[in-house]
Amino acid sequence: MLVLGSSAFAQTQKFTMAEAVNGMRTNLAVKNISQFSWAADGKSYIQAVKGGYLITDLKTNKQDTLISLSQLNRNLSNNKLKAVPPIKFTGNSNGYFTTEGKMSWIEKSGNDWKIKNTAAIDQDAANVKMFGDGHTFAFTAKNNLFVNRNGKTIAVTNESNENIISGQAVHRNEFGIDTGIFPAPNSESVAFYKMDQSMVADYPVIDWSVTPAVNHNIKYPMAGQTSHQVTLGVFNIKNQSTTFLKVEGEKDQYLTAVTWSPDSKYIFVGVLNRGQNHMKMNQYDAATGELVKTLFEETDSKYVEPQHPLTFFPNSNTDFIWQSQRTGYNHLFHYSLEKGLIAQITKGDWLVTDILGFNEKKKEIYFASTKETPLERHLYRINWTNFKMQRLDDAEGMHIGTLSSDGNYLYDAYSNANSPRVANIINTANLKSTNILTSENPLKNYQRPEIKNVTLKADDGTPLYGKIILPTNFDPNKRYPTIVYLYNGPHLQLITNSFPASGNLWYEYMAQNGYIIFTMDGRGSSNRGMKFEQAVFRNLGTTEMNDQMKGVEYLKSLPYVDGDKMGIHGWSFGGFMTTSFMLRKPDVFKVGVAGGPVIDWSMYEIMYGERYMDTPQENPQGYATANLLDKVQNLKGKLLMIHGAQDDVVVWQHSIKFIKSAVDNGVQLDYFTYPGHPHNVIGKDRVHLMQKITDYFDLYLKK
Repeated sequence: MLVLGSSAFAQTQKFTMAEAVNGMRTNLAVKNISQFSWAADGKSYIQAVKGGYLITDLKTNKQDTLISLSQLNRNLSNNKLKAVPPIKFTGNSNGYFTTEGKMSWIEKSGNDWKIKNTAAIDQDAANVKMFGDGHTFAFTAKNNLFVNRNGKTIAVTNESNENIISGQAVHRNEFGIDTGIFPAPNSESVAFYKMDQSMVADYPVIDWSVTPAVNHNIKYPMAGQTSHQVTLGVFNIKNQSTTFLKVEGEKDQYLTAVTWSPDSKYIFVGVLNRGQNHMKMNQYDAATGELVKTLFEETDSKYVEPQHPLTFFPNSNTDFIWQSQRTGYNHLFHYSLEKGLIAQITKGDWLVTDILGFNEKKKEIYFASTKETPLERHLYRINWTNFKMQRLDDAEGMHIGTLSSDGNYLYDAYSNANSPRVANIINTANLKSTNILTSENPLKNYQRPEIKNVTLKADDGTPLYGKIILPTNFDPNKRYPTIVYLYNGPHLQLITNSFPASGNLWYEYMAQNGYIIFTMDGRGSSNRGMKFEQAVFRNLGTTEMNDQMKGVEYLKSLPYVDGDKMGIHGWSFGGFMTTSFMLRKPDVFKVGVAGGPVIDWSMYEIMYGERYMDTPQENPQGYATANLLDKVQNLKGKLLMIHGAQDDVVVWQHSIKFIKSAVDNGVQLDYFTYPGHPHNVIGKDRVHLMQKITDYFDLYLKK
């Protein structure tokens, strides 16, 4: 009886709001293999554990401590470490880490480890990037770039104008850009972005935490207005001289996909016009900066969006893979510097999401893709000469792969609706899989809702994938209030076969409290190919609402959905969608909560905004249709708008102007701001945010 009682009790446990919001990162986190990496010898793997790192031999499965906190601290006379910092191992006996303003190199000595040497890093250092030699590194401090070699720091740039920035990511991190520092493979030079944004209008972001408040100006280039200008420099460390690539074209064009040739002689740059419909892949001489040749060009009537650098084949200075969406889906193309296009390697109505590496001996490329279904990712290999392709995993779900440097072993970690996390090592010679982790379900003691996968059709017949989450203790004879959670914008996919099946514990919290939750990816969202993504071009909000209305119609057809008590919630693009529904289709939803919403696309950034909308001058009708400032008088339901006061992505002015329009039109709405938070409210304050949203639905949707 005791066992039965405890089991029954366990299944009725409800999430607290803190668990619903942050639980998957705290007390309900799924067990993981932390900081997995392959050892340099390819015969073992490394993982972080509390107090150190373990190394596991693949053949024997024997685990040993690779390095421990006590070993590190024995080398430190003062400033003892309280925890092992993230260590990058460059071999089984070497590594480095950064901590408290220092870069430290470690080396194994017998059964112990010694700190071999250290180098001081500027207290303002950011964007630290180690070179391939394992000793030279670059970093930025404020707006300048520095290189440290053998403990000596060299200033690459010395700009006093804070609006001329070197070594940082540019173009607001669009086009797959995540760094501004590109070390040459031979570690003798470093290429870097130099961005002049002095011509961009200042935009104020106010720090309200001090009295009086302080203004921090940022540069925020808005659609149709003046943009920043970017060049690419190459710093020769030995000569301490800089050469800039002689890139022709518009001053405000985009420089993307920056790649060194393996022999360090050439740099490849995707030069994309500001209109984003014409890209040239150019080859430049790294020593002189001169253009060698244009390898190929890509054009599209809507937009071209390069998102990956070139990937050179092993031990080749001439042959590389270019990832392109030119056929409608992201695929792999084999190019040669001498012969041009050799072959399209992957083909089909699915897309490659990641290149994992090579097995050079077998001429195999390893990659992840959506081939089975857009709702999952699986791991494959393909022979680059005969194009024979093979799937390597055998379980449903979202798989992430890490390939050993020789291609002999593949780390496969995945989750699906029923498996929180499984990690296997696949021997690529015989595809034998060895399990190294099967995580327990951290949610097993909680009351979980029933989740149904839904497939609807857009007006052109395109399948749309969604999920409906039913209330716990569901009674089909009752009618329930229903909340549609949506994003439906570019570069995001909400619906996948992963853990938890709901996609979000807050959805489950709401289900425990008597709500139905529905979420669906409409056209414009990610990982479905270019036709699906470009369906929203020049008319953001319209096709997306049409698709989401298919979800609304489906919900209203269900006898247990109360069609008079429907709510909608989303953040960022989802905030734009929520506000659009409340104003452009005001009879559909009784209650809306819009977070960080775009209200007027002419106030959004150039790179993203002009890709999907062109400029306001080129597309006045599209901008006018999507503009919500002149539609506030249409509001019928209850609307809560929320914004972070330090938002530098969707600037605060969007919702401030919306409030002004509401006042001018005598329209009442509810509004809340989060001081100190940028575009997303995270940490402990997110619990407050989601409680506020929940309370709002409880107050106005449950009545």
